[in-house]
Amino acid sequence: MRTITGRTDHVVVVGAGLSGLSAALHLAGAGREVTVLEAAAAPGGRAGQEVIAGHRVDTGATVLTMPELIDEALSAVGASVAELDLVRLDPAYRAHFADGSTVAVHTDAAAMEAEVRRVAGPREAAGYRSLRAWLTRLYQVERDRFIGANFDSPADLARPELARLAALGGFGRLGPAVARHLSDERLRRLFSFQSLYAGVAPSRALAAYAVIAYMDTVAGVYYPRGGMGAVAETMAAAAGRAGVRFRYGTAAAWLERIGSRVHAVRTTSGERVPCDAVVLTADLAASYRLLGITPRRPLRLRYSPSAVVLHTSSPRSWPELDHHTIFFGREWERTFSEITRRGRLMRDPSLLVTRPTKTDPGLAPDGRELVSVLAPCPNLAVGPVDWRRIGPVYRDELAAELDRRGLTGFGADTTDLRLVTPADWAAAGLAEGTPFSVAHTFAQTGPFRPRNLVPGADNVVLAGSGTTPGVGIPPVVISGRLAAQRVTGTGQSAGRSRGRGESVSGM
Repeated sequence: MRTITGRTDHVVVVGAGLSGLSAALHLAGAGREVTVLEAAAAPGGRAGQEVIAGHRVDTGATVLTMPELIDEALSAVGASVAELDLVRLDPAYRAHFADGSTVAVHTDAAAMEAEVRRVAGPREAAGYRSLRAWLTRLYQVERDRFIGANFDSPADLARPELARLAALGGFGRLGPAVARHLSDERLRRLFSFQSLYAGVAPSRALAAYAVIAYMDTVAGVYYPRGGMGAVAETMAAAAGRAGVRFRYGTAAAWLERIGSRVHAVRTTSGERVPCDAVVLTADLAASYRLLGITPRRPLRLRYSPSAVVLHTSSPRSWPELDHHTIFFGREWERTFSEITRRGRLMRDPSLLVTRPTKTDPGLAPDGRELVSVLAPCPNLAVGPVDWRRIGPVYRDELAAELDRRGLTGFGADTTDLRLVTPADWAAAGLAEGTPFSVAHTFAQTGPFRPRNLVPGADNVVLAGSGTTPGVGIPPVVISGRLAAQRVTGTGQSAGRSRGRGESVSGM
């Protein structure tokens, strides 16, 4: 594994999202002096929280899986995920289908087998058992050597695990792989829709990305009381106790680079923050702009679809809503074509509705429910919609659609807290107006994904969803660890044994 060379006493981390916090924790645990610069007033980034009209609204991610990765980062400085009050959600999701049927997604094997048998019969229950076993084997093969590893070149794929992954069908397509176990179309959707997080339709996504379904449907979905923002707050507090300095309300403007080495981060206020190394966690394009270097690639980067998110408050609740509820439309394949290729809004939408007050009533004022609706949509490059004009109209269409899907009176009985469109994501500095960053196509996966080391920048490392390993809370937290390893060596023990300030050569 290549690591940066020269002194690494003082590391500046740009961004206090989960990747930056993970990097800061691992670096501090390895004995580095760490300063975190964050433009916002609080940590969290795309897993942050904001108080709106007395409601604690999670403005980004709402699904937490693999909390052991949070624990791994916290344990680098002697802290623990036990500082969070985590609730395991059961069901993880509740799905409503256009034919009127409902499926509860349990992560307990026996409970889910019973649910599948109820919905689709004993043959599908047996198929679920085999699918669960396949998902588990797939995750075990990918966990350490593919998801949790730094890549220096495609040659790094030449590992024994590669043959095991191929034997499991990881290089086939996700949709057909799931279909080998399940024939019921509803169940196939439940175990493949997660590829949308990776920016690719199930029919085109690599089967290797079934590990996202493993995280959701086998490992379990959790909720931290106080909201998703509590994760970042806990990580930041632990880092602060370990000596990490946080500078909120401080945005990076550019990196002071002499030749191939950065000597300081310049802020938008003109301040100079000296450093020996930098970890950049901004959106990929923004990180390249700060650095003044954009690595050349044979193909232009392709970005994931975006999303419209409507945050609402209501004095009533609906029995159809669990903590996470998915409303699937009829036209599944057409929906993916519309948002990934044709650049159109979904004609027959599939929607994720989150009602966190079911689990944590204290997020809203007494007598109120907090309900958020996420509608996948094209990014601004694929579908250049005039969102300032269309946004309010589309909001009304979504409310009417949910009314038709069983949430009677949704439009009339909710008060808007905030409507977020791709135009808003773009205004926040996210390339092509998507919070889901670079898509996980084959050409943008593993060693082919934008790397966390940038040619021409000897002491700069990237972290976040645009680089290794990818999009989602677990990969982003891992990316922080991988970035720290590029600074300290192969792990914390290696970093400690070399001591602060010593040069680390490539291996």
